[in-house]
Amino acid sequence: MDELISRLMAASGLNEEQTRKAVGIILAFLQKEGPPAEIGQLMAALPGAQELADAESGAKGGVLGAIGGLMGGGGGVMALGGQLMGAGLSMGQIQTVSKEMFAVGREKAGEDAMGAIVGAIPGLGQFV
Repeated sequence: MDELISRLMAASGLNEEQTRKAVGIILAFLQKEGPPAEIGQLMAALPGAQELADAESGAKGGVLGAIGGLMGGGGGVMALGGQLMGAGLSMGQIQTVSKEMFAVGREKAGEDAMGAIVGAIPGLGQFV
């Protein structure tokens, strides 16, 4: 996980706290929306990923949660973007973090797992 965090910090210009929060938000979203088998592969390939996801999975309330609810269900990728913006990321940083995270995911969990995840979540492909 430290390798991923360092890589994301270098690519995005975020500090460590922001980066860990962003990774946790993305992982919690993927666990909620993605195919369980492939998400399991990804989480297993990234030691410490579950802890970051767990830290963010309960922190979805407030205005962004309400907006997500209005959009139907969890709000999908748009709600994810809102959560990341709420954590202080710009749109450029969101794209950088997403692309880099999925690149690491492909390296660690494999192209098949990551392709299945992207294919199963509507709209995710535009960010990775």
